[in-house]
Amino acid sequence: MLRSYHQKDIAFEAGCDEAGRGCLAGPVFAAAVILPPKFRNKLLNDSKQLKASDRDKLREVVEKEAIAYAVASVDNLEIDRINILKASFRAMHLALDQLKQQPGYILVDGNRFVPYGKTPHACIVKGDGIYASIAAASILAKTYRDEYMHKLHQEYPHFGWLENKGYPTLFHRDAIRAHGETPYHRKTFRLLPDQPELDFDAPVAEYTVVKVVSPEETQD
Repeated sequence: MLRSYHQKDIAFEAGCDEAGRGCLAGPVFAAAVILPPKFRNKLLNDSKQLKASDRDKLREVVEKEAIAYAVASVDNLEIDRINILKASFRAMHLALDQLKQQPGYILVDGNRFVPYGKTPHACIVKGDGIYASIAAASILAKTYRDEYMHKLHQEYPHFGWLENKGYPTLFHRDAIRAHGETPYHRKTFRLLPDQPELDFDAPVAEYTVVKVVSPEETQD
């Protein structure tokens, strides 16, 4: 069973995680989740350790029972402009901005984070397998991003995004060789092993808040 909190005496601890950092195409997504102190779910774990069907079930549970949650994304153009690490932090900040409940503490999966205002935070390596709130954030970030890549698959079916979600699989890279790049590919990433470095000056892109739900909306 995952831990319910990191700081026992601080109310409204938000867990943050991202999905899609290592992809060749598409946005990076991030989620912020505040769970009730007594939240328990035996199935909840790092989203990468779960079957897609279990992630979908857990998403429903998190969205219903969370005190507050939000999901946001930063697209590939902005990733190319500022780099993927900064884009991941920006997506987390955007998700935190949209929470209907201000967190008193932030738990971040990983070993680095850009401080969010004056709110204290802790970086937890592999935190999505330790703390429930981070695991819940990983579930939302992953499932929302997968849905988005499924939509892009309808536009560009040759790249197998329905299965690989934009990650650098052999099929994906073979498709890039055969069909070239799309507007959704990250041009500062090494799309092909033999690709020369690109001098890319991407235009400024828009940030997107994917979904925000208040506690009142989850009581239906």
